[in-house]
Amino acid sequence: MAILECKGLSKRFKYVTALDQVNLCIEPGRVVGLLGPNGSGKTTLIKLAAGLLTPTEGEILVNGQAPGVESKAIVAYLPDRDFLPGWMKVEQMLSFFGDFYEDFDADKAREMLTRLGINPKQSFKTMSKGTREKVQLILVMSRKAGLYLLDEPIGGVDPATRDFILDTIIRNYNPDAAVVISTHLIADVEQVLDEVIFLQQGRVALQASVDSIREEQGKSVDQYFREVYRC
Repeated sequence: MAILECKGLSKRFKYVTALDQVNLCIEPGRVVGLLGPNGSGKTTLIKLAAGLLTPTEGEILVNGQAPGVESKAIVAYLPDRDFLPGWMKVEQMLSFFGDFYEDFDADKAREMLTRLGINPKQSFKTMSKGTREKVQLILVMSRKAGLYLLDEPIGGVDPATRDFILDTIIRNYNPDAAVVISTHLIADVEQVLDEVIFLQQGRVALQASVDSIREEQGKSVDQYFREVYRC
C-alpha cells in the first residue's frame, strides 16, 4: 500500500489555485524530493498530507486513510519555520514530544544532541538559526514514523549544517517509512534521493526515479531541473 497517495487533488484559496488535479503515489522505503519553483504548491501539498489543510477537490490518503487522528500518529512533520516556543528548553521539548507521540525515542534524541554539544538546559530563543534547525530536525527524526514530511529542512543554514541535517535524515528515518523533502537546494540533496516529483503551477510535471533521469536525460537532477524550469 502507498504511504501517500493523491487522487485528483486540488486546493484553492481565495485568489489562487495552489494545487490543480494532482495525482501521485509514494511508496514506503523511498526518499522523495518534492521540487519546484516558488508558488508551485510544495508547501500546500505537505500541509495537506500533514492534515493542516483540507482539499478543495479530490482526496489525499496517508496509509490509505484521509488525514486525521490516525494519520497524524504516523506522520512526522517539519515545517519551514520555527514551530516551538522560544521559552522552551531542550529538555522540555523532549518531554513535550514524548507526551504527544508514542513513537518518540527520547534516547535517540539525547544521543544526537550530545553528539552536537547542545545543552539540554538551553532555551530555544537563545540558539542560533542553525542550532534551532538542528534541534527541530532531531525531534522530528527521533520518531519512528511512517511518513516524514520535511519542508525546506536545509534552507538558510551553512553547508556544514546542511551536511549534518542530510546525514541525520538518512541515518535516522524508519527504513519502512517514506521521506518527502521539499527544497530548492537540489544539488545538496540529490545524493540522498530515490525519486523526485516536479511541481509546476500546482500540477505534477514529473515523477521519476533519480536513476532514470540520469540514464534517460544524461543529466543530474539539478541540471535537468534547471533545464525544465529555465526562465
